[in-house]
Amino acid sequence: MENSRPFTDALGRLRSAGLRPTRQRLALAKLLFDGENRHVTAESLHREALKARVRVSLATVYNTLHQFTDAGLMREIVVDAGGSYFDTNISDHHHFYFEDTRRLEDIAEEEIRVAKLPAPPADAEVSRVDVIVRLQAKK
Repeated sequence: MENSRPFTDALGRLRSAGLRPTRQRLALAKLLFDGENRHVTAESLHREALKARVRVSLATVYNTLHQFTDAGLMREIVVDAGGSYFDTNISDHHHFYFEDTRRLEDIAEEEIRVAKLPAPPADAEVSRVDVIVRLQAKK
């Protein structure tokens, strides 16, 4: 499979992140990383995988997304208690969340200025600041 051109980028990403390139990880990585950066839920990626004839369970999709996140290939964006998005763009940036349509959209880092952060506890340091601007349709 290593000589198969369609999987070259996915294979390289998995190996550089220290993840074993299983068939399912390779197939999901190809779906996620071929093309533009994007936001997916486990459910939307599962539907996309099934449409692409990748035989994978929803539980495996969840596990794989968390493995990719833990390995630094993606970021998890928690929008509420019932929902997380996984972002292929791991650079520092913020998000608009459209509550009515449950869509997540990037905001460029330079568009938001955080003027002051509270001092963290003595045994901790700030690793990143994530801003989610929640939007709803005008009434």
